[in-house]
Amino acid sequence: MSTEVKVPTLGESVTEATIGEWLKKPGEAVALDEPIASLETDKVAVEVPSPVAGVMGQQLAAVGDTVNVGAAIATIEAGGAAAAPAPAAAAPASAPAAKAEAAAPAPAATAAPVSESVDTVTTMSPAVRRLVLEHGVDPTKIQGSGKDGRLTKEDVLAAANNAPAAAPAPAAVAAAPVAGGTPGRKEERVKMTRMRQTIAKRLKAAQDTAAMLTTFNDVDMSAVMATRDKYRESFEKKHGVRLGFMSFFTKAVALAAHDIPAVNARIDGDEIVYHDYLDVSVAVSAPNGLVVPVVRNADSLSFADIEKAIADLGKRAKDGTLTIDDMTGGTFTISNGGVFGGLMSTPIINPPQSAVLGLHRIEDRPVVRNGEIVIRPMMYLAMSYDHRLIDGREAVTFLKTIKEAIEDPTRLLIDL
Repeated sequence: MSTEVKVPTLGESVTEATIGEWLKKPGEAVALDEPIASLETDKVAVEVPSPVAGVMGQQLAAVGDTVNVGAAIATIEAGGAAAAPAPAAAAPASAPAAKAEAAAPAPAATAAPVSESVDTVTTMSPAVRRLVLEHGVDPTKIQGSGKDGRLTKEDVLAAANNAPAAAPAPAAVAAAPVAGGTPGRKEERVKMTRMRQTIAKRLKAAQDTAAMLTTFNDVDMSAVMATRDKYRESFEKKHGVRLGFMSFFTKAVALAAHDIPAVNARIDGDEIVYHDYLDVSVAVSAPNGLVVPVVRNADSLSFADIEKAIADLGKRAKDGTLTIDDMTGGTFTISNGGVFGGLMSTPIINPPQSAVLGLHRIEDRPVVRNGEIVIRPMMYLAMSYDHRLIDGREAVTFLKTIKEAIEDPTRLLIDL
């Protein structure tokens, strides 16, 4: 008896997904609710659980295929364990054949069978595959520490650091030799993930639709850094989370948005939709690309609640456990490129939002204070905005309010 495994409901307005990875092979035992496949949607990766216990049957779609909600992608066969295939009967070898076999050189002990290489590669996630190619390691020679022995990024990095680089096993990515035995150059074609395709379309659509403009300012981080240093230990001891910069900037955005509500609004047709709440999309780097999970009602949260929410979203982004709801409904975005060392940028609006704040690295620079040149920890701020909705005066005033609140955090307490 077979039971079909169907694509589950993926969230509002999401009607299809891409098979990102098969977590079970045909013939493997499957427990009730055990994930058998990973689907990539426009926003997140979703695991598909088995509706029954049994044995993995036929896979009705291949990795990279697009499947609709409700479509059958596999079957689960009734039974407790997979039956081992019967070995083929060996035909008696003739004397000449036996001599030829004896004379043939034995295969190298380290060579992996083609089927093993293919299985290893097809069960790797796109992120792991990229690392394998970048570091030139043989995936068949790495012991996987993930679920069911699957390779993780950490496994590949550890192998790359502890052993000499080797050519990848799959023939599809091997470099072709040229005259003289010198390895040739190579190219690899990898299908874009659904999430990466969506990121590309949305960012290009933002450029094509919005009258986008960026304004800049810089901010002296001395006061915030002194506050963190003073209260770092007591804050973490009481709230169980570190006091970071994001809570200060989120609070500063909430303060400035009260005075300039257009930055927290959006255009819908020929109407402007204003929000009396602030849902901040926080740009987070995930294995498959940049994602922007949302901190809800950020204007009414405490510093500790903001830090806890951001820490939780960041962890789940790296683990691949964000849901569609986590990604939906932001009204303003904060992107911190400074964690990667970026000095300055022009961030792109996250539609249908109308503005995004870009944070950058902090570095000591000479500035003038009271007629004297002094060294201060400075950060460049960049705000990109939709000029159809937000005037230049409003954008500059908004960014100036954020600068003043960060340079004097007392303003965040007295709403000034």
